Formats: sequence, structure tokens, C-alpha cells
Amino acid sequence: MPEIRVEFYAFANVNNTIRLREDVIHVRISDLLEGSPETVIEAIAHILLAKIYRRPIQPLHSTRYRRYVSSHDMSAKAHLLRQVRGRKQIASARGQVYDLDQVFEELNQRFFYGLLARPQMTWSRSHARNSLAHYDPAHNAIVVSRVFDHARVPRYAVEYIVYHEMLHLKHPVKLRGSRRCVHGPEFQAEEKLFPHLQQAKLFLKSL
Repeated sequence: MPEIRVEFYAFANVNNTIRLREDVIHVRISDLLEGSPETVIEAIAHILLAKIYRRPIQPLHSTRYRRYVSSHDMSAKAHLLRQVRGRKQIASARGQVYDLDQVFEELNQRFFYGLLARPQMTWSRSHARNSLAHYDPAHNAIVVSRVFDHARVPRYAVEYIVYHEMLHLKHPVKLRGSRRCVHGPEFQAEEKLFPHLQQAKLFLKSL
């Protein structure tokens, strides 16, 4: 039985980590979870130990944990935590080929009657391919991978990426029971309105 060291740690989000180093298990639990019900702490312990020993996670524990951290109260606290502790590196909306502010405003007029408030628009600092774009509600920012800021990338591909994130802005993540609904029916229906949807998806696959 290895030694186990556990601490509550000031993560920028609701993160929990476990590592085995030199016969010592190091566990860090988000300090946001300090004071959680004992059943939730037990669920976290089960999930982390199951991960490190590559054992199946019992649905009871995963459901209990997801339901707790997805509750309205915890979601609000986590959102505030990301704003206070999270470090968002905002580069610039103006790239070498495409200006994201301009793309946003054109799409806003074409599809949203100009009613969406523009968040911070920025190109990523690196040419990331594992994350093509994302909307960060904590910092009210849409980040697009710089891999798209190139002359060989058709404009409809950039527009689709931004349009997709604008839909996240219009349709926030909803909870259905203990599960997060990211791309609900309304989101999917509006996404199909993009005129070059299939061409854009084919281009993304080529990346």
C-alpha cells in the first residue's frame, strides 16, 4: 500500500489530479470542493483511484460527482473562479490574412440581425490543431487557431469556425439531469443554416 498525500489546491477550475511517484500517491483536489458532502469526496476518491489503477469507474460515483459539480451553485462558483484565477492570453483579432472582428460583424448581420454582442476575438498564439476554436464564457472570448490565418484557407472555413462559436454564445451549455448538453437541438438546427456547411466540414477534415 503506497503512502497517500492529499491536498486541496488552488486550481483555476474544478480540477482534480492524481499521480504515483516513487511509491507515493499525490492527490490534488480543487479547493472549490473543500467542504463538499462526504459522499462527493468518496466519489472523487473512487474516480481518481480507478483512473490511476486503470479500473472501471462505477456509474454511481461518476453520476454523483457530475451532478454535484454541475449544480447551479457550483457552476456559478466555478465561473467566478475562472474569471479570478484563469489567465487568458488575448493576442489580436487582426491576423495576416483574416480579421476576426470583421468576420464576426459580417456574420452577426447575416445570421443574427446584428443582435449578438461581440466578445473578445483573438487568434491563438500557436498553430494549434487539437483545438481549432473555442468560446470561453469566463473571459467572454472566442479563440480561433492561428492555423486558419493563411491564404490557402478559404474564407467560408474561417466563417464556419466563427459561426459555430457564435452559436455557443447564443446557446449556452444546458444541464439535462447530470449531463451537460453542449450541442442541443436548437444549436444543431441553426448550424445547418450555414450555406457552406459541408464544404467547411470537408476542409476541416483535411486539416
